[in-house]
Amino acid sequence: MKAEMDKIVSLSDEENIPELQKYLSTLTDDRLINTITNSALKGKKVGTIIKGIFKGSPPSSTAGANRRLLLYQHCIPLCESGDLQTEVAADIIGLLMLETHTLSGPSLATLASLFVDAIKVGKMSSGKSLELFPTVLTALAACENLFQYWCILHFKELQFVVEKVLRMFNKLDLQEIPPLVYQLLLLSAKGCKKQVLDGIVGYFKEQDARQEEEQKHGESLDLEVQSIPQDQLRHVEGTAILHIVFAIRLDHELAREFIKGFKTSYADLCPFSVALLLSVARIQRYEEQVFELLKGAIIKSFKDEQLQQGSKLLQDLLPGHCSVAQMILDTVQNSVFGWDHVTQGLVQLGFFLMDAFGPKPGPFGKATEGSLAVARTPTQQACKLGGQVLLQGFKMHEPIRGEILEQVLNRLVTKTASPVNHFLDLFSDIVVSAPMILLESSSKVTETFDHLSCLPLATVQGLLKAVQPLLKVSMSLKDALILVLRKAMFSSQLDGRKSAVTGFLLLLKNFKVLGSLASSQCSQAISSSQIQVDVHSRYNSAANEAFCLEILSSLRRCLSQQADVRLMLYEGFFDVLRRNSQLASSIMQTLLSQLKRYYEPEQDLLPPVKLEPCITAHGDQVYLQEPLAHLLSCTVHCLMWLQNTRQSANLNADDSDGDEEEEEGYRSDLHAVLESMTRRMIKCELEDFELDKSAEFSMGSSVGVKNNIYAVLVMGVYEVLMEYNFIKANYSKRCFEEIIELFSRYQKLSEILKEKSGKGRVPSHKTPRSLFSMGIISTLITVLFRDNTQSREEALSVLRSNGEFVRYILSVVVQKIQQLDETGHTDGPDGQNADKTFRFLCDMTSVLMWRYTNIPSVVEEGGKKEKRSSLSQLCLEGLLRIFTTCQQRYPDKMAQLLSTMETHSCSNSLISN
Repeated sequence: MKAEMDKIVSLSDEENIPELQKYLSTLTDDRLINTITNSALKGKKVGTIIKGIFKGSPPSSTAGANRRLLLYQHCIPLCESGDLQTEVAADIIGLLMLETHTLSGPSLATLASLFVDAIKVGKMSSGKSLELFPTVLTALAACENLFQYWCILHFKELQFVVEKVLRMFNKLDLQEIPPLVYQLLLLSAKGCKKQVLDGIVGYFKEQDARQEEEQKHGESLDLEVQSIPQDQLRHVEGTAILHIVFAIRLDHELAREFIKGFKTSYADLCPFSVALLLSVARIQRYEEQVFELLKGAIIKSFKDEQLQQGSKLLQDLLPGHCSVAQMILDTVQNSVFGWDHVTQGLVQLGFFLMDAFGPKPGPFGKATEGSLAVARTPTQQACKLGGQVLLQGFKMHEPIRGEILEQVLNRLVTKTASPVNHFLDLFSDIVVSAPMILLESSSKVTETFDHLSCLPLATVQGLLKAVQPLLKVSMSLKDALILVLRKAMFSSQLDGRKSAVTGFLLLLKNFKVLGSLASSQCSQAISSSQIQVDVHSRYNSAANEAFCLEILSSLRRCLSQQADVRLMLYEGFFDVLRRNSQLASSIMQTLLSQLKRYYEPEQDLLPPVKLEPCITAHGDQVYLQEPLAHLLSCTVHCLMWLQNTRQSANLNADDSDGDEEEEEGYRSDLHAVLESMTRRMIKCELEDFELDKSAEFSMGSSVGVKNNIYAVLVMGVYEVLMEYNFIKANYSKRCFEEIIELFSRYQKLSEILKEKSGKGRVPSHKTPRSLFSMGIISTLITVLFRDNTQSREEALSVLRSNGEFVRYILSVVVQKIQQLDETGHTDGPDGQNADKTFRFLCDMTSVLMWRYTNIPSVVEEGGKKEKRSSLSQLCLEGLLRIFTTCQQRYPDKMAQLLSTMETHSCSNSLISN
């Protein structure tokens, strides 16, 4: 026998297949069997010999196919005999499994019969070869014309057993189900995998449906079926999931059958099967398949739901939509019953959805989509679902909180080139819903603070806004942030310093000093009512005041930094004042002191502002150093808000005379400066600024750049002074005449800038954003178009009779709405307040619709002759932009906007009648 063994091994190693085939054909079946047996018993070269026999026995030939069948028929009983070493038997079965798919249908049927007969008579006592049986059955089931082969009887017997066991489920006690599931899974190794899996999943799907009905009606609808306690059902489901996952780890065919069953339709999904899929996803080889399957099912479900909502016919035909999102959220709720093997999959799914369907970077890295507060598209809904899964998981499962928080914060730090507003929303939701839980992981938040100076400004703003509630109850967290912000204030990077300003301003807004005046405009502030902590439980008013004054001292250093940093400060001071009015003295003194640097105190000198200190130069490059118009705008808005608030509210009894005198002092100084500035700016000619028609405005020279900067600053000053004078005018004709004087100078400079900058090869002029606030624009449009108060008629006629001024105000409306559409906010007070901006859109809609049908024909004809948009066209453009903006930014409020139009339409018809 040794000679035969050596010959087979030698020819196999040499890959001399023709000689090997020829040699094997000379061996009788008995000699071949004896050779295999002797080699197996000795444990020597049996694997090589079997491989050689397979090589020399091509399945396409009759002799080769018969020799392969002989090999199986001999090796299976040999492995079951107990005479072989365990390792040898395992190697033989492994080699046979690899070649099973090459056997013909009749050969497979013969082997299947061999197994069945052996099991019946008890010849499979060791069970070493049973691993091969499922492989044989699977290969046999894949054969075409299965009925012409012999094993139909055995499959029927197996199917009968499986069906009988599954029918027993509803008659058994709940605690008897897991052992039965285990036995069925063992049986599935022999076949009927789909039947076994469908039966198990179907049983638990039925139980979940019954539980849902009982929760709706308070009792079981079927009197013959005993009600099952929810906690017991969930624990049994968890055990069943563990059994199935264990079986899948051992039988990859079972896994493929399970996953394949959900690829065609998501209608068969249920919370139990979702939980099972998430558990299977923990097996690395199936992770990608499972998440791609769930991803497709989720998107398909959302798309179908969207189609159904938009079609009455589909609603009638398909009244009950199968929501995959709800199944996943139900799975999250069910996981609280000890489903630790599911929770990790839920975390992975949540981040998978948020990463896959989150907003994508647009031009210059800006997000192409807005907040997910109102998710409209299937993609946005899927991203929002991921956030819901993670938020609920964070609240329910202590072991995964650290991982969720760490992954969220890591994405905020690492995804600097992509929008992260969806992760900021999730982090904010975690803080608001579970602040005390989050404090347990405050060290992770503190670590994130160290990266603030390297993050995009929008990320810093969102992150710091989200952590405000935590800062009010955690001294260590607040101290860590203050330390980081102080370091960032002296960062060599501009974005780092801007981040510091952002952080300090947010702190000033949210650490309120007791005694500050209430403001109805502060509705968007983060308040203690939104979270389960007490704002003043750890910090008293005196501590807050000292803390805020210390921050203001740090912020004053920004007034010597770049224009972008100063601009952030000016844009933030107004909100700080409204939310923390006790800081008014410090803020107003700071603004007054800064404004006086650029104000000419000599009343006879023109112009009243110093432009030269507002710029800086590095070599041939000229830069803006002081955004003077924004400084003036901030000062005016703070002054007028403070004045109106003080007038409408009684001062507290404990306010000292010294405080009143101090406030009156800086208010008087500021009014004097603004009135003097108004008077002298009206007297000024453009030559006084060296900005007349002879000036150079080419962006290709440093002189042209400087003049462009000067022109934008002067135009901004004109706008701010127009707003100031309108607010204090109280419908005075003289004040309105001053406004028109200011506007005429603004318009003249604007025309020169357009003309000069357009002469180059590439037009360099871009109309700067208007510094008018939303509030003043809304008021101006209303009084220009719809105010019929008799006592105001003479004063308003000054503004209304100036067609260019009306056109200008309309163009500012369009510009503001366009800015809202593009960025979601506008410059100036309340520009970040979603409620205020939507109210602005509603107000503009009603006015523009009214004005569209009430424009004097003379004004219309003038517009046509000058080849520019008529007032009607400007109104239409504004309305179009309003609808586009509302659809993009406030889709849930579109009906409210349209109802505003309808209300005003009805009121107009009543007036006309």
